[in-house]
Amino acid sequence: ILSLFSGVILGFSLRSYKMSYREVKYFSFPGELLMRMLQMLVLPLIVSSLVTGIAALDSKASGKMGVRAVVYYMSTTIIAVLIGIIIVVIIHPGKGTKENMHREGKIVQVTAADAFLDLIRNMFPPNLVEACFKQFKTNYEKRMFKVNIPSNDTSTVASIISNVSEAMETLTQMKEEIVPVPGSVNGVNALGLVVFSISFGLVIGSMKEQGQALKDFFDSLNEAIMRLVALIMWYAPLGILFLIAGKIVEMEDMGVIGGQLAMYTVTVIIGLLIHAVIVLPLLYFLITRKNPWVFIGGLIQALVTALGTSS
Repeated sequence: ILSLFSGVILGFSLRSYKMSYREVKYFSFPGELLMRMLQMLVLPLIVSSLVTGIAALDSKASGKMGVRAVVYYMSTTIIAVLIGIIIVVIIHPGKGTKENMHREGKIVQVTAADAFLDLIRNMFPPNLVEACFKQFKTNYEKRMFKVNIPSNDTSTVASIISNVSEAMETLTQMKEEIVPVPGSVNGVNALGLVVFSISFGLVIGSMKEQGQALKDFFDSLNEAIMRLVALIMWYAPLGILFLIAGKIVEMEDMGVIGGQLAMYTVTVIIGLLIHAVIVLPLLYFLITRKNPWVFIGGLIQALVTALGTSS
C-alpha cells in the first residue's frame, strides 16, 4: 500500500519533466521485471498447488468438495454478473465520454453458443504445452455456398427462368454466409490447466503407494515455488512503485483519461464491495448459520496478501 501511494506521488512529480517514450520505458523497467517474475511463476504455482492439494484428499472427500466448489463458483459468478449489470445500468459509467473516445481495430460479433463451446473446448486442451501460452477461440470468416432454389419460386427467379426450359426443376445461386472457424489467441489457458491438474491430482490420490513418488515430487515442487514467491514478494514494493509511477508518467492527458476512468473505477469498487461485504458473508451465514466475520477475521493475512498482489 505504501509503495502504491509512493508511486502515485512520484509519478505526478515527474510528469512536469515531459519524458520521452524511451525514457518512460527505461523508468518503468523495474515494474516490468516484477510483472515478468509473477507471470513466470503463475503456471507452476497453479499446477503444483492443485495437484498437491487434490492428491492429499481421499476420493470421497475430494469428490464432494469438487461438487460443492463447482456449485459455489457457478452461483457466485451468476450473482456477481447480476450485480455488475444492475450497477452499470444505474451508474452509466461510460456516459458522457463517447465524444472523447475513438475506436481502434474492428468489433467482432460473437454468438453466445460459440462462446460457451469455446469455454468447454478450453477445458480440454489437446496440447498441454500449447495451453501454457495459447487459448482456443472461434473466429469468423465469409464463405460462398451453392443454394438450390425451386423453379416454382417465381418471386425469386422469375427473371432468370424466362428463357429456361420449364422442365428444369431446380436452379442454383451463390449465397454468402459467415461461418465459425477454429482460431486461437495468445494467453495462458488457465481453465484447461486447472482441469488437467485436478484430474491428475485425483488419479495420483487414488494410486495409494504407487503414486507416492509423484506426490512427493509435487509436494517438493509446490514448496519450491512458494519459496520463490516469497522471495519475489520482497522485491514487490520496489516493482509496484515504479510500475505505478511509470503508468502515470506515460499518460498523455490526465484530465481526459481521469474523467473517462473515474466512473468505471467507482463502478468496479462499488460492485466489489457489495459482493465481498454483503453477498459472500450472507451466503456463508445462510449455509453454515455462523458469524461470517469471525471466519473472515481468520483470513486477514491471506486477504492482505491478495490485496497487495492483486490476486
